Amino acid sequence: MPETQQDKPPERESWKEQPPYRVHEVGNFDVKWKGKCHCGAVEYQLSRDKPLASKYCHCTTCQQLHGAPFQWAAIFHKTDINFPRGHHNLAWYDSANKSRTHHLPCKVQCVYCRTPIMDEGRNMILVFPTLIEGIHTREGREAFEVQSHMFYLQRVVDLRDGKPKFRGLSGGSERVDEETGEVVEGK
Repeated sequence: MPETQQDKPPERESWKEQPPYRVHEVGNFDVKWKGKCHCGAVEYQLSRDKPLASKYCHCTTCQQLHGAPFQWAAIFHKTDINFPRGHHNLAWYDSANKSRTHHLPCKVQCVYCRTPIMDEGRNMILVFPTLIEGIHTREGREAFEVQSHMFYLQRVVDLRDGKPKFRGLSGGSERVDEETGEVVEGK
């Protein structure tokens, strides 16, 4: 007799047991920073002193999803984050397909207050420094200092901070002038 869809065991969602969602045992994760959503239902810990990089993204998708002129993103390895309460208060949004599935890359948010928690990529995560305790201190500002701007030509606010500005992804596209938006040769 052929196996029907009802007879099949449910597919195991192994991603829930892997970084960044696998919960570390107490004492097995060196906490350097802590963050949480607006309502406190989602808490997370970071084990790295500084992100691998910190950038402002001016793309229209980030503008729409954050309701802000740009997104401040700090890049970490998936193993650098721990959700001590697990993934149960998280919701996912696949912006490419406009679905609520966990399909990479995806946006991760609190299921209750809808605070954006992070973007999960295939290999990395991007957390939002404004959620991190101590970000307003000198140590926090220095640790998460922005190195560059991405998709600067899509900006709605000019930021003349002297940081490198890129047409697309930083390092992978042309550098542009922060005032005119014209391509800067030789930089």
